[in-house]
Amino acid sequence: MQIAKNLAVQIHYTLKNDAGEVLDSSEGSDPLSYLQGHGNLIPGLEKALEGKRAGEALNVSIPPEEAYGVRDDSLIQDVPRSAFQGIADIQAGMQFQADSNHGPRTVTVTKVSADVVTVDGNHPLADQTLHFAVKIVDVRAASKEELSHGHVHGPGGHHH
Repeated sequence: MQIAKNLAVQIHYTLKNDAGEVLDSSEGSDPLSYLQGHGNLIPGLEKALEGKRAGEALNVSIPPEEAYGVRDDSLIQDVPRSAFQGIADIQAGMQFQADSNHGPRTVTVTKVSADVVTVDGNHPLADQTLHFAVKIVDVRAASKEELSHGHVHGPGGHHH
């Protein structure tokens, strides 16, 4: 069965950056399960997997435009320290969920001063070309429930 929209797919993957450092991998754990065509993966990886079959392996490089986007400096903001009520020790590198015009967004603290906290709403992998080594483990029809929820259930999926 070939990977196509609305099919449930299981993959093992290793993700590296341009420097060859491993950023993420499913090795040693359950394969990642996702629903093709539902935005569960970055667009470039979904596109590369379209039409492939279980047992196939591929190496694919995804440019930022088809991964986590190009860095947007307008997503970097200075926020009054008072906005972080109840958090005594704010440090660079901490991540928070913030409401934005586009729904909830994860922001990373980049700088902390006495009165101001600088946060960056760009994805940590923005501007990066991502290099995936992928092995397709399984391709199957998705259940009606999985299709209505927009993601795979069971091992490697969202509901355990």
